[in-house]
Amino acid sequence: MNTFNQTAATWDSNPIHWERSEAIAQKIRQKIVLNPSMTALEYGAGTGILSLILKDSLKEITLMDNSIGMVKVMEEKIKKEQVEHLKPLFFNLETAPYRDKTFDLIFTQMVMHHVVGVKAMITRFYDLLNEGGCLAIADLYAEDGSFHGSGFTGHLGFDMEDLSQTLKDAGFKNVSHEPCFVIKKQTENNGMKDFPVFIITGVK
Repeated sequence: MNTFNQTAATWDSNPIHWERSEAIAQKIRQKIVLNPSMTALEYGAGTGILSLILKDSLKEITLMDNSIGMVKVMEEKIKKEQVEHLKPLFFNLETAPYRDKTFDLIFTQMVMHHVVGVKAMITRFYDLLNEGGCLAIADLYAEDGSFHGSGFTGHLGFDMEDLSQTLKDAGFKNVSHEPCFVIKKQTENNGMKDFPVFIITGVK
């Protein structure tokens, strides 16, 4: 079972998820000029916190996630808040390309370290962007594995030189990155640890 299906119902009760999304939204606004004519895709949108924060800056946001539990929570929140230009979508971009529309902006937060084929995913993002469109990825700097602990099979954060080159190899220009947020988290050995988060952007 998708573990995010299990955590979807309680996801929004963690204040860190809100604080992190607010910080990332602020950085996106600083690094990318948003306007109400732009269409966007949030990949791995979870319960839609980041898209809800950015909703007034964009014409339409597609909230794509491959956890049906997360998508159901998004749908309930969007219906409750009567936000018609946010469009939840259950879809796994890792297993198939999405061809229904293209976007002016694609953004993700804390998603890419779960993606097996990072290079392939970034190429898919590039293909989904309109000319001049922007990509913004927020995720963990390289870490020692203690963020998720034992049993995690994804990436242990990212080396920024390697990730920057991956974006450039996919065709992105004006690639830049900077610190964005620090997650303070209890680790398996019961110690609190800081896990810094970056934001990296590029233009098609």
